[in-house]
Amino acid sequence: MNDNNDNLATIVKTSQRNYKVLVGYKSIEALGNELESLNVNGKIFLISDNSIFPEFILKIHHILEKSKYKTNIFTLDFNEKTKNHSTLNELYRWYGEQKIERNDTIIAVGGGVTGDIVGFSASTWLRGVNVVHIPTTLAAMVDASIGGKTGINLNIGKNLVGAFHQPILVLSDTESLKSLPKRELASGWAEAIKHSLLYDEKLLNIFINKSSDIKELKHPISTKVIRESVKIKSEIISQDEFEKGDKRIFLNYGHTVGHAIESISKYSKFLHGEAVSIGMCVAAKISEMSGFSNPNLTKLHQEIMELYNLPITISDIKEEEIIKSIKIDKKVKDGKVRWILLKKISDPFINNQIDDEVLIKALKSSR
Repeated sequence: MNDNNDNLATIVKTSQRNYKVLVGYKSIEALGNELESLNVNGKIFLISDNSIFPEFILKIHHILEKSKYKTNIFTLDFNEKTKNHSTLNELYRWYGEQKIERNDTIIAVGGGVTGDIVGFSASTWLRGVNVVHIPTTLAAMVDASIGGKTGINLNIGKNLVGAFHQPILVLSDTESLKSLPKRELASGWAEAIKHSLLYDEKLLNIFINKSSDIKELKHPISTKVIRESVKIKSEIISQDEFEKGDKRIFLNYGHTVGHAIESISKYSKFLHGEAVSIGMCVAAKISEMSGFSNPNLTKLHQEIMELYNLPITISDIKEEEIIKSIKIDKKVKDGKVRWILLKKISDPFINNQIDDEVLIKALKSSR
């Protein structure tokens, strides 16, 4: 068993609570001890995506039972298409059948969508019960599981209904990444690379120079970059929990166009990280065309995304559709889109003066 302190990536500090983020190989073994240290004493309800290997769920169940926790399991099909009211109601129905009480704990096992909708259900059931995130995808480990953002999609857009509900613990076992398809891994690296572009040039250089080892999940370098990415996200959350200032909104870099691409394609063509990869390249082009950055920054974006087998272009979505979708993005303020852009590495800023003509040209350049 790994020592819990060896697995500790960071502690997220928020107004709701402070909580550990553990990242390590076979770190799932620490789950029972961690819950005991948090004085968790109610029943445990494990909710997972039905694509998760049963062996992993049963292993978690065994660990919890060994710690004397009464545990029930529920699986559903969690994906962007099912991240809606219907799935939310399925969870509520099961919670009612199980008679989940306020002192019970819900554990979300799966990717970012699982964490989003299970987290939202936990935030609203009985006005809030504890939730633990056990992310099993890279994207969820470095991004979605940290920060308390929860929610569901509507027909008109992504993540338009939701709440902030901080977990009591995030536990990432990197062993679970070995079963991920390469495309899913690449999608996750997009979010980690985003963090390095925004805040850490040293980490960015590691992504560039050690790409082969990182993509093959070689230990310890892959665990190291995951932990560093987690630290970046956690520090921002601790400074700007509710995205009221400029700090947390920077984490939406690439997401303005990325979310539009996902919504227009009905979440069927691009994985989240793939859409964000394209979105970051478009944002870099907007910054270049507006005179804020030089062409080398745009080229760097394109090269590192391709290095990690991520798309940088779109071919079959009309620019007008993207513009229409962007207008209802959650970052719109006073009717204007707040674009997250980069002047250079580690120098993000917000601009709400980008007109549609510049956006159209940037999108056309990505074809």
